[in-house]
Amino acid sequence: MSKVKKINIHTEPRWGLVREMWKVLKQDKTGLSGLIIILGIIGVAVFAPYLSPYGFSEQHILDSFQGPGRGYLLGTDEFGRDLLTRIIWGSRPALLVGVLSVLVSIGIGVPIGLMAGYKMGWVDRIVSWWVDVALSFPSILLGLMIVILLGPGLVNVALAIGISHVPQYIRLARGPTMALRNLDFVSASKALGATDWRIAFVHILPNIVGPIIIMGTLSIAGAIRMEASLSFLGFGVTPPDPSWGNLIREGVNNILQSPWMALFPGLALTFSVLAFNMVGDSLRDIFDPRAILDQKKG
Repeated sequence: MSKVKKINIHTEPRWGLVREMWKVLKQDKTGLSGLIIILGIIGVAVFAPYLSPYGFSEQHILDSFQGPGRGYLLGTDEFGRDLLTRIIWGSRPALLVGVLSVLVSIGIGVPIGLMAGYKMGWVDRIVSWWVDVALSFPSILLGLMIVILLGPGLVNVALAIGISHVPQYIRLARGPTMALRNLDFVSASKALGATDWRIAFVHILPNIVGPIIIMGTLSIAGAIRMEASLSFLGFGVTPPDPSWGNLIREGVNNILQSPWMALFPGLALTFSVLAFNMVGDSLRDIFDPRAILDQKKG
């Protein structure tokens, strides 16, 4: 674990927290490296039309299975399509699914977890039972079942992955809410006539935002990996639209003849997932709850 300064999210103002996070992240080489890679991937996705040497579906049949070289830096596939171009365009669905799925997970899971942890009673029992059942299924299996019901496509894949991760966010929000619901600031809000919704979302939620940010960053990495898995199985982005998952599947089908077809999309996927995990680990150090105790002892 890298040694970085810890931040007390309870005392830092909103923009001051962002500035302090950036200052700490700059001192952590692992997190900074991951952030640079992420910014590079975002830049590639945004400027894909300008960075791509060819159209992502442009075919050059006479140049099929060309190895990496001058004309095609990363080689071509069985239809003579430029592999570099398709990897560049494949960054778009990866990032879109990663971000959209996390927004779906947070938008559904956090409110449910907040209210379950705050209200307790029969609401908490029902939610906890449902979460236990949902978590008994592997995320990839749950996502696969949902995407089969919804059908393939970018939006459907994002919804499927997001819904499959909802139970994790419910549990993430529920635990800290149960610990905070009996503290003095909550009792004071009740005495002043604040509604349950206001207490949960205005007073409790800001105090648990740190773990949500950490989980969200790590979940983007998991969603990118899961999107590639679903596309590899044929339930994600449908060809000829490029996705790292279906590029890897095409490469595996020709692994002996053209190993670069699976190697380069696999490296793109690996570095993307690694980058988000690196940033997530750094944020976990920054938002370590033990920071409060360290500051008090200091």
